[in-house]
Amino acid sequence: MLKLKKYVRITGTLTCRSGIRIGGSKEDVEVGGMDNPVIRHPLTKLPYIPGSSLKGKLRSLLEYAEGKVTTEGSGEPCKCAQEDCLVCRVFGPHKAPKHSLGPSRIILRDAPLTDEWAEKLKPLLGQGLNYVEVKTENMIDRRTGVATNPRPVERVPSGAQFALNISVRVFEADEEKKILDFIERGLQMLQSDTLGGSGTRGYGWVKLDYKVGE
Repeated sequence: MLKLKKYVRITGTLTCRSGIRIGGSKEDVEVGGMDNPVIRHPLTKLPYIPGSSLKGKLRSLLEYAEGKVTTEGSGEPCKCAQEDCLVCRVFGPHKAPKHSLGPSRIILRDAPLTDEWAEKLKPLLGQGLNYVEVKTENMIDRRTGVATNPRPVERVPSGAQFALNISVRVFEADEEKKILDFIERGLQMLQSDTLGGSGTRGYGWVKLDYKVGE
């Protein structure tokens, strides 16, 4: 029997050390608009970081750290559902409806742009930009060394901050410290890696400042 003991909250800010891009739907692009938009709130048009993006990145990093990724097979997330698998216990075993681990322990909320940074980015509206910058990406012609095929890409500029909000379910039988240490390990790894698209081209470097409490 699973008995929920408490929730532990991890709250703070995610700061963009470089421009960050998490893509939105091209179906939402207006006529004459950008064909590589970032994801935005449909009413306020403010960019945000989906909880699903944070969860997927943290899970992926921790699966690599735990040796759960192989070069063979489908490349899907871990679904072993073993009692000692922290990946499956914290994030849930992938496509495994029958298991004894209980619900996923981690809940990652969407991370909205902070009020302070929503105000700071307002001047971009006067330039026809919805709280973002536009960076032009090029391909280098290998024969001539000339930049070709320029394409504009939206991204949230360096320095912008988002509100981080994570809840962790703790059940009576859980090893609380072990679970929290595992999650914090992922948060530390994220700061050495990237979040969002085009990470190998300088995008998505982030800094996390957070506190852990009930």
